[in-house]
Amino acid sequence: MTIPGSVRQRVEEAANYQCGYCRMPAQFVYAPMQIDHIVPSSKGGTDAENNLWLACPRCNNFKGDQAEAIDPDTGDRVGLFNPRLQHWSDHFVWGGDEATLIIGLTPTGRATAIVLQLNNEKSVRFRRKLVSVGWHPPGD
Repeated sequence: MTIPGSVRQRVEEAANYQCGYCRMPAQFVYAPMQIDHIVPSSKGGTDAENNLWLACPRCNNFKGDQAEAIDPDTGDRVGLFNPRLQHWSDHFVWGGDEATLIIGLTPTGRATAIVLQLNNEKSVRFRRKLVSVGWHPPGD
């Protein structure tokens, strides 16, 4: 995939330089942020700007070519969270000790949290470090 620099810049700005899934600001990510195909190419998604969003490498790698998953509460197959069309706070909330866990509020939120492993041990540990210096949770 070759995304023109001007498109990448617009996507980064629209995403406020944060991962669309875990909300980690790019300045705290260990590697360059990636351009995610919301609907993966393998599922018919295109390189059109309206199908692209910013993702950290961890979220993008866990997402892979998935576009939907099973909600653990209902057992229904649902679409994953679409950061371009949906509002994060409608589907997720910060919870747990020091607001370091991402809690899914909706079937989409719950399924996305599981598939993208939004509460994996390394991410939660890093969020705790950010809390200790006043840099978490991120703003909108």
